[in-house]
Amino acid sequence: MGPLLRDRVAFVTGAGAGIGRTIARRFAEEGADIAAVDLNGPAAEETAAFVRALGRRAEAIRADVANAHDVQAAAGRALEAFGRIDVLVNNAGITLDATIPEMSEADWDAVLDVHLKGTFLCTRAIAPRMREAGRGAIVNMSSISGKIGNIGQANYSSAKAGLVALTKVTAREFAAHGIRANVIQPGLIGTPPTLERGEAKLREGAAGTPLGRIGTPDEVASVALFLASDMASFVTGAVIEVTGGRHM
Repeated sequence: MGPLLRDRVAFVTGAGAGIGRTIARRFAEEGADIAAVDLNGPAAEETAAFVRALGRRAEAIRADVANAHDVQAAAGRALEAFGRIDVLVNNAGITLDATIPEMSEADWDAVLDVHLKGTFLCTRAIAPRMREAGRGAIVNMSSISGKIGNIGQANYSSAKAGLVALTKVTAREFAAHGIRANVIQPGLIGTPPTLERGEAKLREGAAGTPLGRIGTPDEVASVALFLASDMASFVTGAVIEVTGGRHM
């Protein structure tokens, strides 16, 4: 078997760090060229450099996924650079935590704009081009928070729950055109923000997980790779938890 994404083009948002950067790297290792999209331009360029070092083409694109003009421009740049987009990974995200009484309207809006509106805007910009090609794969990044709800994260949990519904609508609307859409719900994953919680919190999280540890960005990226590849050719509208069994 050859590379799972040989010569395909992936548009990855939130590609400047964490899970997004890991997905970009894993996809490149499996033969994909990458449009690395991030609000942090230098971080996107760093990811693009990693991809090029693996022998694949990469375009670093600074964009705010919550801004329709930015999204259209980013999609246009990727199409100009590569000619097509085969895989869309909607991974960009932020957190602005507070309990409901203390949460500002601005913080509510900002989180939903990036996670939910941003995914909608990117899908709206790119899925029609996939439809023209008669194939495509969309991988959305939710969170187990969207299933269980987290205290202090009404905005984040609501946005992540909304992504599940948006993914299912996308899967239904585009299935006849050869486009699949699936959503991943990671649990406690060892990204930089998670690791900053401190050793005690990490041990507590690991103890509450049946597999006895926290997950890694590579483990999430491997699921994204499966969903983006032809190995998942009969998988669409699926919600896949990557939690070590913590919330089964």
